[in-house]
Amino acid sequence: MSVGGSRPSLARVALALTALLAVAGCAPEEERRSDAGSTDSVAVAARGEGFDFYVLSLSWSPSYCEAEGEDANRQQCAGGRPYAFVVHGLWPQFERGYPQECSTNEPDVRKETQRELYDLMPSAGLIRHQWRKHGSCAGLSQRDYFRAVRQARERVRVPAEFDRLQTYRTLDPHKAETAFLKANPDLSAGGIAVTCDKRFLREVRICMNKDLSFRSCDEIDRRACRLPKVVMPPVRGG
Repeated sequence: MSVGGSRPSLARVALALTALLAVAGCAPEEERRSDAGSTDSVAVAARGEGFDFYVLSLSWSPSYCEAEGEDANRQQCAGGRPYAFVVHGLWPQFERGYPQECSTNEPDVRKETQRELYDLMPSAGLIRHQWRKHGSCAGLSQRDYFRAVRQARERVRVPAEFDRLQTYRTLDPHKAETAFLKANPDLSAGGIAVTCDKRFLREVRICMNKDLSFRSCDEIDRRACRLPKVVMPPVRGG
């Protein structure tokens, strides 16, 4: 075969190999992250060690219980324990988008582990869901991930005014953010977002580096509540 005739053959082989890699899901990390650039969710196959930072999401439990009504988790809302801000999750993030439901050899969370977390995360269903959807993408063992959850929560000081709210409170969500900034001097305004539904303050989301130090995060900050006033229902139980 002539040299001139071999060139198109090599080109065809190269094209075939490229197609095979694409089908096998072996695209380079940069391409996966580019595809994951939407502000919603990212492809399932993202590897935990490739994420950029964490978001610690603290949910105002009374808002969840009141907004969800009969559909709310009974363990969280009808158990008599006075939950205020609880950990919704510690979420690995890309600068745009996030990984989810990564492969893991620990698909479920043992009951012993669940019980150890109830002071932070108030229901077994929440704990299991957060591990499968988010924790599996952190590049950590389950034990180390939940240790990081506790360390992240301990890193944040919740303002005393929210410890045991006894009555309904209406406030500007920016004032809630300011209270967290005052209680956590290392936290910047660009690293926290207060979220809401049509009525209630729902969550405070705080961005952290992998070493759990505070950092800014433009995408999270852009999703902050835009209402002039929100309601915080009182803490239940006691």
